[in-house]
Amino acid sequence: MCGRFNQTASGEEVAEAFSLDAAPELAPRYNIAPTQPVAVVSLQPKTGRRGLAQLRWGLVPRDALGKERGFINARAETAWEKPAFSEAFAERRCLIPATGFYEWQKLDARRRQPWLIRLATPGPFAFAGLWEPAAAVPGATASCTILTTEPNEVARPIHDRMPVILDPADYARWLDASVTIAAELRSLLRPFPAAAMVAFAVSSRVNNPAFDDPGCLTPI
Repeated sequence: MCGRFNQTASGEEVAEAFSLDAAPELAPRYNIAPTQPVAVVSLQPKTGRRGLAQLRWGLVPRDALGKERGFINARAETAWEKPAFSEAFAERRCLIPATGFYEWQKLDARRRQPWLIRLATPGPFAFAGLWEPAAAVPGATASCTILTTEPNEVARPIHDRMPVILDPADYARWLDASVTIAAELRSLLRPFPAAAMVAFAVSSRVNNPAFDDPGCLTPI
C-alpha cells in the first residue's frame, strides 16, 4: 500500500524529468494524503503531448454515487482485469510525480514506525498511475490511483507492498495510448531496483496530514 507520499521538486525539475512543454506551478508537498489533489502527467487528447493536471487522489469510478473515498491504490498484478480499473488500465494511464513515499513498520500491537523511502539520488520520479474522469454527480472531480507491487529489499522489512516506480525509459511506453493490451505493459510494473533506493525512519508527525512541512522528511 502507498498511503502517503511527498513531491517537493520544483516545476522546472518536474518539467525536465517528465518532458513537459512548460514548467508547471508546483508548491512543495511534504505529506500528501488521500483525497487531496496531486500532480498527474498524462497525454493530452488533442495534441498527444504530455501535460500536467491536478487530480483527486482516490480513483472514483464514473458510475459511482460520488460519496466514495476512492481507491488510493490498485494492485498491479490484477488491476488490468478488475472492473474498477480495467478501462483506465487500457485507456487512461498516467505518471504521478513524487520525491518519496512513506510506509509504516509494525513494531508491536500498538506501535508503528513511519519510514521515508526515496531514490538514493534525490529527485523526482514517477509512480505508475491510472486516472478516471469525474463521475456524473455534482461536485465530482477527475481522480487517480497509484499502482502497487511486491516490495524490493529496501521496502520489504517495512511493508509488504510498495508503489510501482517506473524507469524513466518506460514513461513513453506506459503513456502510449496505442498500447491497450495488458500483457504488453505488465512487465513494466515490477519492484524498482533496491540498489537505487534508501529508507530511513522519520517522525510520527507524518501520521497527521495537517503537518505538511520539511520536518516530515527529517530522519530520526
